[in-house]
Amino acid sequence: TTLVDLKWRFSLLVFILAYAVTWLFFGLIWWVIAYSRGDLDHLEDHAWTPCVNNLNGFVSAFLFSIETETTIGYGHRVITDQCPEGIVLLLLQAILGSMVNAFMVGCMFVKISQPNKRAETLVFSSHAVVSLRDERLCLMFRVGDLRDSHIVEASIRAKLIRSKQTQEGEFIPLDQTDLSVGFETGDDRLFLVSPLIISHEIDERSPFWDVSRQQLEKDDFEIVVILEGMV
Repeated sequence: TTLVDLKWRFSLLVFILAYAVTWLFFGLIWWVIAYSRGDLDHLEDHAWTPCVNNLNGFVSAFLFSIETETTIGYGHRVITDQCPEGIVLLLLQAILGSMVNAFMVGCMFVKISQPNKRAETLVFSSHAVVSLRDERLCLMFRVGDLRDSHIVEASIRAKLIRSKQTQEGEFIPLDQTDLSVGFETGDDRLFLVSPLIISHEIDERSPFWDVSRQQLEKDDFEIVVILEGMV
């Protein structure tokens, strides 16, 4: 989640470092194996069987690490069957390389799929109002889509969040109550070709039914509006 939420420049930096550090780490181990076995001291000895053919230093060990993890396989450097520790390291690097690929490519795919910029073009009105509409008292606000590419299957719902004390004396600090915005009539399914006014009728089922205007101005509550849809 942290990697997905990072800015693009940091995500790309982590992406590059994940591969570069892995290649360098395994390149160092390949060089240590060649050094400890004495392969670097027998570079011109054709009778000597090294762990990795044509590995003559750290740079070539680093290149062999890249070829192994990316499965490029140029064929110039190749592991021999006389090096059991190299075979184990080869298996380990192949498995770890697949895990790094799956993890980093998965993070990038999720980050590309996130509709952050698209969500910024959905605009809600700065204020909500309570007024008469068709001789019914309604809580109303407006929502609009600024882009020409319309959202499909858009739906909207609203939650009232406030503290509540039950008749038994239990205190609930963040009680959630649904505000009807047209679920029964299907008006909660939106077609956002133009800004729409979303209305919650204050009737007997509304949590605002027995709240006066003076009490409404003093009450501490929040209304969370959730708009869902597909691009």
